[in-house]
Parts: sequence; C-alpha cells; structure tokens
Amino acid sequence: MEFVKSFKQINILKYLLIALIGSILLAISSKIRIPFYPVPMTMQTFVVLFIGIAFGWRLGVATVVLYLCEGILGLPVFSGTPEKGLGLVYFTGPTMGYLLGFIVAVFLAGKYIYDNNIIKNFLKLAIATSFIYLFGMIWLGYLIGWDKPIFELGAQPFLLAELFKILIATIAISQIKKLRKFV
Repeated sequence: MEFVKSFKQINILKYLLIALIGSILLAISSKIRIPFYPVPMTMQTFVVLFIGIAFGWRLGVATVVLYLCEGILGLPVFSGTPEKGLGLVYFTGPTMGYLLGFIVAVFLAGKYIYDNNIIKNFLKLAIATSFIYLFGMIWLGYLIGWDKPIFELGAQPFLLAELFKILIATIAISQIKKLRKFV
C-alpha cells in the first residue's frame, strides 16, 4: 500500500513538472517575435497546439491554466508583459479572450485522435485554433464595441501566420505524438 501511495506522489510530481515546463514554453513563445507579414508573429498558438498533442487534453488544459494563473498573479509570462502591465490588469485587457481561447484550443488539440490523413489533421488543428480567435474577437467586441471592425482588427492580420503554424504542427504531429509516452 505504501508503494502505491509513493507511486501516486511521484506521478503527481511528474505531471506538475511537465505542466511547469509547458507553461515555461508558452511564456518563452510569447516573447519571441518573428518578422512576418502583415504583423510579427509569436509561436504561442503553435505551442498551445503542441502541448495539446504532446500532453493530451487533461495535462494540456492543466498546463494552460497554470500559465494563465502565473500571468494573473503578476509573472511577466504574457506577450505584452511587463511593458504593457502585469497581472489581472493585463489579463483583463484586449487579449483576455485569446488567452481564454487557449484553454479550448489545447483541449481540442489534445482530445482529437490524429491519423495519417494530413488534410483531416490540418482541419482538426484549424478548428482548435479558430476557438482562440473566436473567443478573442468576442472579448474584443465586448471591450471596444461591436461597431468597430472586429474581424479586421482581431483576426485578419494573423491568419496567414496561423495557417503557417497549423501547417507546421500538422506536419510534425507524428513526431509530437511520440512525446505522449513520456507523459
């Protein structure tokens, strides 16, 4: 009985460590800006998909929630921090919907069963990513008003970069899935 208890504790520590590593990857990916047209891109949405595929939906969601909690508590893990503020003030700003969309995207990316059909896999990841933008535009519309061009401000400039990241994730699915045996 003691062995089972200690095994469960080791598993919990392992999952906490994996979630922490995932949240660090998200933080790093939010800070690196890659020149891209029409706006610079970060690899953050790619890392959200990567975490879902590699960790599965349960640990993936826990990882993203940990990342969001780190940011809400004031750690400079979000893209515009610390320059544009920290903590709850930054979190509830224009990007909150996108950040909350990470939870749905990582859930969907982790829940899907991927096969060797590249088109199906691409569509599954595109659907997962679309929730980031759906939540983002809903929050943005609420924040700045629905009379503004929400799609043009909140999604259109990022679509080309997103298609590129989804394509990379699609091509790498079989390699990323190999990480699940360690999780």
